[in-house]
Amino acid sequence: MSAIKTFDPTRWTLASAIAAKGERTISVCIPCRNEAGTVGDLVRMIEPTLLGTLIDELIVLDDDSSDGTGEIAAEAGATVIPVDYVHFFHGVERGKGNALWASLLVSSGDIVVWIDGDITSFTTEWIIRLVMPLLIDDELGLVKANYERPSHLGGGGRTTELVARPLLSMYFPEIADIQQPLAGEFAGRRTMLEAIPFATGWGVEIGMLIDMAAKFGPESLGQVDLGVRLHRHHKLETLAIQAAEVAATLLMRVAQPPSFAEAIPMLHRKTLDPMQLNIASRPPINSLPKMSQPLLDERK
Repeated sequence: MSAIKTFDPTRWTLASAIAAKGERTISVCIPCRNEAGTVGDLVRMIEPTLLGTLIDELIVLDDDSSDGTGEIAAEAGATVIPVDYVHFFHGVERGKGNALWASLLVSSGDIVVWIDGDITSFTTEWIIRLVMPLLIDDELGLVKANYERPSHLGGGGRTTELVARPLLSMYFPEIADIQQPLAGEFAGRRTMLEAIPFATGWGVEIGMLIDMAAKFGPESLGQVDLGVRLHRHHKLETLAIQAAEVAATLLMRVAQPPSFAEAIPMLHRKTLDPMQLNIASRPPINSLPKMSQPLLDERK
């Protein structure tokens, strides 16, 4: 029997989530890089109904956008934090995982929900469904979204099915029942999230699952159905980078990992120059000195 907890959200409502929340606080973080076409709609859906009721802060972490993403998000009602603010205190890194780590660092909720900035099928029910397992089960540290990705509308999940799931099945079968291990929609408990490192590149989600299970047990992981997910379709060249970084991040966590100490692994491509993989890591936040709260308030 799988240790991964799967939740049925059909009876959960906003009212039941607010009642279960009690005195705990909830942050929603949207890490974005050049998502001007979608981030405003996301914020405008969340802000009027959930901010001040179920959630206590709505943060867009602007990862060096050049298309006005930050301005659009701020006008829609989000608190926008530039990634350079975190870089000023903790040094410069790059990648999706770096943006997730930065958003955890600048948020304050007891529970943190992440939503990808390019989603076009989002509903506020997603946030209710992601936080409820953490509100009713204190053992959980991380809850991943489960959903359908219709193939006739662009599909998705190729990196999951061709790389993540086979490698999890071979090396970490105890958590291989997670249906969407690379889902960008997930929620976690701050005290447990701050105890694990974050891979800075595309391997961040697979690394979080493995590290959470290693530190707190597979029973600290859960998943919940969100229905259908639609988002921007990535080109094959981008997926190749994602796949390589996911594989490298996972393999660095096996019992006898390959050695990347002497040289950062390179991705050799058919028609493009080789490129270095982003396999760096941010340390557990609970190992860092606290950031200056007055400075953070000033930037907000």
